[in-house]
Amino acid sequence: MTRAKSPSFKSLALAVCALLALVLVEGAAATEPRAPDRQLTVMSYNVHTGIGADGKLDLGRTADAIRASGAEVIGLQEVDRHWSARSDFEDQARLLADELGMHYFFAPIYSLDPPRAGLPRREFGLAVLSEYPIIDAENHEIARLSTQTSPPRLAPAPGFPEVVVNVRGVPLHFYATHLDYRSDPGVRRIQVDDMLAIMAEDDGPKVLVGDLNAPPDAPELEPLWKPLDDAWQEADGDAGHTYPTNGPVKRIDYVLVSPDVKVEETRVLDTLASDHLPVVSELLLPGDRVGVGR
Repeated sequence: MTRAKSPSFKSLALAVCALLALVLVEGAAATEPRAPDRQLTVMSYNVHTGIGADGKLDLGRTADAIRASGAEVIGLQEVDRHWSARSDFEDQARLLADELGMHYFFAPIYSLDPPRAGLPRREFGLAVLSEYPIIDAENHEIARLSTQTSPPRLAPAPGFPEVVVNVRGVPLHFYATHLDYRSDPGVRRIQVDDMLAIMAEDDGPKVLVGDLNAPPDAPELEPLWKPLDDAWQEADGDAGHTYPTNGPVKRIDYVLVSPDVKVEETRVLDTLASDHLPVVSELLLPGDRVGVGR
């Protein structure tokens, strides 16, 4: 019978060295300092085309409310772009961005022919303002019942902006939305499904802000609470009501975050600049996402 040869001392020594090296590498990885989380202030604001609770158009007042909040990335709803006399045919997203010194992305829901040749298109929709560079942007389609056709027909339509912003090295997917206002919840439920399908395609920290036109316990919003967290944390009897501005009784404006985003504080601001009150959240983005996706 042939005996198996015993491993040599040299072989044993090499194996021990390899094992020690592996342990040291894994230990170094475990103790490597983690990049700090990134603080970020975000806002959701239905600006009502710059028309305040007093019925007066004053986009400067809107800019003042945003500036005073300290928000760094803002999702706006009901934004006009050369739309009509109600907003002096101005490009409101550009004006706000210029006034605040921010980057911006405008996402029209409606884009109509101008009243006469040579004038810009009449557009109405949403916008995102950002102190940080916008490294990618897209105006997604979700189901909508148009207010510009009669009778309205449910069909995919734009107006769900997504931007990727570079927050001091951390890429953030930021979305803004404005869901259907009608009493029938069916359209909102389809819109929620459409948004979640779009958001599921992206990795990393995410923030969704918007006017959802429904309270948090509405059945059509329930699918949102599985992949996302509501940033509002009720305290001291404050229910976070945002509508209407004068004597608010409904919470229909939201900041929602993915589970890897920590919420430090959320508050509703008191301002007459719109018929809605803005919602502002102080967030922490995960530092371990530094450089991912850039």
